[in-house]
Amino acid sequence: MKDRSAGSLLVEIQPFLVITGRDILLLDTGLGFRNADGILQLHQNMIDHGINPMEVTKVLMSHLHKDHAGGVSVEDLMTGERSLSFPHATYYVSRKELEYALENDGKSYLAEEVNLLPKRDNVAFLEGSGTIDGYIHYEFSGGHCPYHQVFLIDDGEDKVFFGGDEAPQISMMKSRFVAKYDYDGKRTMELRQQYMERGKAEGWIFLFYHDTKLPTTTFQ
Repeated sequence: MKDRSAGSLLVEIQPFLVITGRDILLLDTGLGFRNADGILQLHQNMIDHGINPMEVTKVLMSHLHKDHAGGVSVEDLMTGERSLSFPHATYYVSRKELEYALENDGKSYLAEEVNLLPKRDNVAFLEGSGTIDGYIHYEFSGGHCPYHQVFLIDDGEDKVFFGGDEAPQISMMKSRFVAKYDYDGKRTMELRQQYMERGKAEGWIFLFYHDTKLPTTTFQ
């Protein structure tokens, strides 16, 4: 913390696990860091809470920037080969976002983390907006990056909304500003307001991937 440069933006990196009566859902995959024992930190976090990472059934990706997609795959420390971090899950990824990520390998995207996706059978490619298994709704949003998508999980009891980097922190939901780091800052600002109003009306639980103090909340 003391080495942070002046004017830097402090954010949390926190994928979410949502357990329903049908699925164990992972929303985005973090940075892909390992702990001191060489175990993927994301796996260890699950194990620490009594959850077997191999039992995750669906991985829902808002987009493929490296801070969200670093844990999509994992490198074998002995062989250097990569495999999907959740081999028994179905990954749900925007088709156009993957194409864009592979074409723009570099600062925001790391192709090596996601280039397994088109080669595996347990990957479902999404386009536009629709529904998965009748209760997971996805919407093309395209504000933070060209092919960003958001998810609303509605199991009949709770409505859980994950907006990725278009609803990343509660402070950003409450203020109207255009961020220079967004692909379409004006659209992203408008989307935040729309999501907050819809969430108020329908009682959504919001999951904030980058919030340092309040990872979940509802708006009254």
